[in-house]
Amino acid sequence: MTSLAQLGNQLHTGERSIPFVQRRRTWFMAAAALVLLSVLLVAFKGINLGIEFRGGSQFTVSGTEKVEEQPAHDVVAELGDGQVARVATVGSSSVRVQTQELTTDQTEELRQALAEAYEVPDTDVTSTFIGPSWGQDITRQALLGLVVFVVLVAIVLSAYFRSWQMATAALVGLLHDIVVTVGVYALIGWEVTPATVIGLLTILGYSLYDTVVVFDKVRENTLDLAEQHDRTYSELSNLAVNQTLVRSINTSLTSLLPVGSILFVGALLLGAGTLRDIALALFVGMFVSTVSSIFVATPLQVALHERGESVRAHTEDVLARRRRTSGSEDVRVVLEEEATLTAGQHRGQAAQPKRRKGRR
Repeated sequence: MTSLAQLGNQLHTGERSIPFVQRRRTWFMAAAALVLLSVLLVAFKGINLGIEFRGGSQFTVSGTEKVEEQPAHDVVAELGDGQVARVATVGSSSVRVQTQELTTDQTEELRQALAEAYEVPDTDVTSTFIGPSWGQDITRQALLGLVVFVVLVAIVLSAYFRSWQMATAALVGLLHDIVVTVGVYALIGWEVTPATVIGLLTILGYSLYDTVVVFDKVRENTLDLAEQHDRTYSELSNLAVNQTLVRSINTSLTSLLPVGSILFVGALLLGAGTLRDIALALFVGMFVSTVSSIFVATPLQVALHERGESVRAHTEDVLARRRRTSGSEDVRVVLEEEATLTAGQHRGQAAQPKRRKGRR
């Protein structure tokens, strides 16, 4: 069985290659289906906004031995006015009850009724009122931060890579990650709170990190594209993805494991709502970001680059040379003719793109 280290070496040298870029139509269709599904979930099922965004009254029952949700539903139903309660268990001895906006008399009546239903003193039931304007301010600031972030990222990536194609592909991958993460929240039905917004904004940087690592390797491999006639731009980009694949996997695992621990232990076992809200956004966002950098961003930038006249002419020249020398356009056939592999050997530097000598 091939170890991860051996696999990484084989992918880096070109001995083994996974056709990420060559099968980009399949990945694009899958990504488009995920985005469409996410949009439909948000449109028809909706997002479960927390009380910070919709406003209302919130009651917290502390120190109770009864953590069932039904007593709270019964008490709120007896209050009348068509009130519907949102009840959640917080930890092992607390219950949180959220309703629509209540009057002062209704608030006091419900507070006493909850204390009686959960068999705790009145002082162990606290009530707060949250206006919807606070949530609207958070939403507005979050959207403003997202717009500013996207604009700055577009400028920085265009300047760093000197390529609008890479900047565009990175932003498309970023938007893909956000939409899919929001779709997961709509599917699960967990509340979207300010902690969720923080988690969504946090994954923006992580989404770009892995993409920039892959793009930097693509730029290194294609730096002297016109001076070599062994590989096309698409093949050199695919080589870059394979060379950074193990690194991406390792980085993702080391990030997902602690976040997954927070999500499982802090949320599912301890019932900590804030930890759950931010951990789910981080977990889904990190996973989707790693996948999109490989299957969406890099293949998309290749598709955009291949629309250029110079890249298209270079590709045609490389393929024409192969047909004349080996009768095939497949790079694997050419490599197999150039080197006969035996057990314990690999292609080594022969499979790497040529670099310009004398550059400092």
